[in-house]
Parts: sequence; structure tokens; C-alpha cells
Amino acid sequence: MTARYCSLAQAPAPAFAPGLAAERLSALASGRRMWVNGTVLHYWFFDGDTDASVIPVPGRGMTRRVSWAGAEEQRDVVRACFQEWQDLGGGISFAEVDDRSEAELRIGFQFGDGSWSAVGRDALLAGRHERTMNFGWDLTAPGERGTALHEIGHALGMLHEHQSPFAGIHWDDEAVYAELAGPPHHWSRERTHYNILRKLDPDEVNGSVWDPQSIMEYPFSSGLVLEPEQYRAGLNPPGTLSAADKEFVLRWYPPANPAGPSELVPFRSAPLGLGPGEQADFVVDPPETRTYTLGTFGDGDTVVVVFEERDGEPRYLAGQDDGGTARNATISARLVKGRRYHVRVRLYSAWGSGETAVMCW
Repeated sequence: MTARYCSLAQAPAPAFAPGLAAERLSALASGRRMWVNGTVLHYWFFDGDTDASVIPVPGRGMTRRVSWAGAEEQRDVVRACFQEWQDLGGGISFAEVDDRSEAELRIGFQFGDGSWSAVGRDALLAGRHERTMNFGWDLTAPGERGTALHEIGHALGMLHEHQSPFAGIHWDDEAVYAELAGPPHHWSRERTHYNILRKLDPDEVNGSVWDPQSIMEYPFSSGLVLEPEQYRAGLNPPGTLSAADKEFVLRWYPPANPAGPSELVPFRSAPLGLGPGEQADFVVDPPETRTYTLGTFGDGDTVVVVFEERDGEPRYLAGQDDGGTARNATISARLVKGRRYHVRVRLYSAWGSGETAVMCW
């Protein structure tokens, strides 16, 4: 029997303002779904018959209501999986709430509707009476705990690992379409292409190397993968969090630094809350000598300037701030271990100011 797969809803390609530099476009594409580090993601379980789907009864010309509420043992699996992600030690945490209006993540258990989740901040686009995550089968069954880990990975901003352009997977396309057209999925060709065969943009993927052990990797039966050759007989990830899954969390959501914002490489700050013309200054102590990317995460119209500290004084190194006409919100600079660098972020437009955060990696 074919493994049961998560099915993401097809989303339109993001639209960005014309004229943006390639580096800025790359930063926006990679970070557009990520939460600001330090966020507490609140989750809530649908718990009554009020919230439900109305679905047709096959062959009878009637409809019936199917509740989104889940049994306590199903909820317990999800709670434990939130805790497992949190135990990785990243700078993002989870808290269950009793009021749906306080929750960014609203979780249903409509069996037969598949298992799926909004990806990262896309959850904010759903109305408060809508699900942002659903579990469509029994999570307490053997081997199904990985489904909850997988959907929470989507909620953190992760996408399907087998769609990475770095995987080098060559599919037998028609065999994949035929496999997913049958039970238990009954997927259309469009849904199969979107969730399996489509290659992601390099700026969207979870990492620069394919991880076949990731919780975001589907299992595949024999005959679907033609290359790499070792997976022709099937691809069977363990259904647990891998080392690369942890690396993803710590890269995008590094743990809070008790020393404050003076050691922030790699780093993604909390929202700066800047107003037009205001600036924020950070000190970077690089842990290794290499070229870093420095910039902003969010929608603010900003410029970034880096100064190198020499003899106790900051000296210009990279970036440009000429009163607002330059737009270099992502720049590169070679930073040397053992030296201190000052990063200045200045906001020039009112829109998006609350989301703007500094990043360095």
C-alpha cells in the first residue's frame, strides 16, 4: 500500500516590486514565510461540533457534517511533537492556548481530508475560523507520529525535501502519476506535480544539500525514482527529526543570546519596530573569518551599512546610506574572526516597519 502523503495547497508565486537587486530578491524569497526569531507560536485545537466541513455522501445526493475536533490521544501526539521540535533548542517556541483568537496555528482532525499545513507565516492569511493544519488519519497508529512532526516542520517554514533542486532526483513521471491517482490519495495530476515532481527554487529549499533522512522527505516505493540509482528500490526516511532538520531550525531560529545583541552571527533579530528615518545599530563578533551576508528580514525599505572597529573607532567597510536613495538591504562583507563590526540598519518607509529585522549569516 502506498504511504500516505501530506498535501500542500497550491499557492501563487510571490510578487515582488520591480527593480529589486538579485540579492534582495533572494533574501525575500528565502525568508518570506519564516517567523521572526523569538516568536512564540500559539496553537489551538478545534474542540466542538460547531467547526466542521460539509461534505457530499457518495451516491446518495446528500451531504453530512464532519467535525474538525480530535480525540485527546490525537492531540497528545501533536503536543509531544511540538515539544520535540522545541527541544532542538531554537529561538522559536510553542504554547497551547484555549482561545482560537490567540492562536497563529489552528489544528483540526478531519479524517479523510488529508494531512496538511500552512507553510510558515502563510498561516496568518487564514481566518480565525479556518484551519491552518489538519490531520486526516490516526496519528497513534504505528509509524504515523512522523506525520505530526512533518506538518509542524511546514508550520516552521520548511518545504518538501524531495522537491529540492539539489536532490538530483530523476522520476519516472508517469509511474508517480499512476501511483498517486490510486488509493489512498486519488490525487489529480496537478496535485501530484505540485507536491512531488515540481522542483523548488533554490532560494526556497530547507538547505543547500538534499537530506533523504529529513522529516520533510516522503517515503517512495520501488519504481518511482530512477536516479539516484540507490533509491530505485525505494526511499524510506526514518520518520524522525534528522541532523539537518535541527540545523535548519538553528540557522533560521538561533537560540537567544544571554549576552544580548552583541554576538549575533549567524543571527536574526526580533522585530526592530523602527519608524521612517530611524536606525538600529548592532555589534557583530564573527565566529569565523569568511564572507557574510548582512541585511534585513521583512518588508521594510531599508539600507544596511557595516563598519569595522579599528582602534576603538568604527571605519566604513560596506554598504551605502546616502539619505535614502540607495537601497542595499542585503550586502556582502568579509568579516575577520577576532574583530568587531558595527551594523547599522536605517528604515526609509513607513510600510512594513514593524516586521523589519536585521540578519547576518
